[in-house]
Amino acid sequence: CENDNDHGVQMSRFHLTWDKGVGLFLVFTILLGTFSSEYFATTSNLTFIIRDVAEIAIIALAMAYLIIAGEIDLSVASMLSLSSATIGFLYRAEIPFEMALIGGLVASLLAGLFNGFLVTVLGLPSLAVTIATLALYRGMCWILLGNKPVNQLPQEWVNLGYSQIPGTFLPWTVIPVVILSAAAWFILHGTRFGRWVFAIGVNAQAAEFSGIPVKRVKLALFGFTGLMSGVAGVIYTLRFASASPDGAVGYELGVIAAVLFGGVSIAGGIGTLWGVIAAVLSLGVIRSALQLIDFSANALLVVSGSLLLISVIAPQVTDYVRSQRIKASTTKRIKTKEGVQQ
Repeated sequence: CENDNDHGVQMSRFHLTWDKGVGLFLVFTILLGTFSSEYFATTSNLTFIIRDVAEIAIIALAMAYLIIAGEIDLSVASMLSLSSATIGFLYRAEIPFEMALIGGLVASLLAGLFNGFLVTVLGLPSLAVTIATLALYRGMCWILLGNKPVNQLPQEWVNLGYSQIPGTFLPWTVIPVVILSAAAWFILHGTRFGRWVFAIGVNAQAAEFSGIPVKRVKLALFGFTGLMSGVAGVIYTLRFASASPDGAVGYELGVIAAVLFGGVSIAGGIGTLWGVIAAVLSLGVIRSALQLIDFSANALLVVSGSLLLISVIAPQVTDYVRSQRIKASTTKRIKTKEGVQQ
């Protein structure tokens, strides 16, 4: 037990160091962006960065819960688009815009719950399920809107998606991001439900034997992911003043890259939201810096893919190095003990 406790302390120290590393990486990217372009540190560009990462940050909060619990959802960008397309479809049908927004949230929530039903009730693997629903929900967007995006949205709502809080350079979208981040952090790290999520990710069978309602928790997490994708869809629609069936293509890569690079283990059971938020901001800073020095938009895909590989490989390498050190230290103690006995 003593050895297990020592190993747990070492693991905690490692992940604390990883989180600090992500924070330092964010500082490094900011400094690099500042030196790469004179326009990077302007208030207008800082506004752009915060506005640009809002949707990914909101979805990443829910995705962190899901991956910590040992599952994954690749359909988040399609659910975002489904929320946006539902808003456009209802508003085109002369439904009041406020009701259309609620309809978009309900559509994405139901989509997330459907994913959860297939995984928890039918026992299908989440990776395969969400690859299928990624295409399904995207197809539903085209059915709702066809080739005609809805561009004439109420200006007072569009202003909330694009303009700044009076007297500051912060966009209005920073408010839901901060509120949702604080709530998600508290629930994950300060409540029994959060402890259940970690326990399920470590060993779902053992968690079930200990009385944790594993299936219900996972179903709730899939529904939460759908709802947060819907919130991101609302912000996305207002930010671009348009509801179209092809929005947010590829966002799932940015979300997963941010979550894993932020320190959440792909195997489940490990992670912090602080690291996830720092990783999201890092991606936003890199995107802005690349655009200011005239890199193509595809360059961000290279960066996201690279961070994703680092996120998966680095913990494995670190665990291997640590195990070798522990093995060498144990062997040395045994030999020393045998020498003393002789």
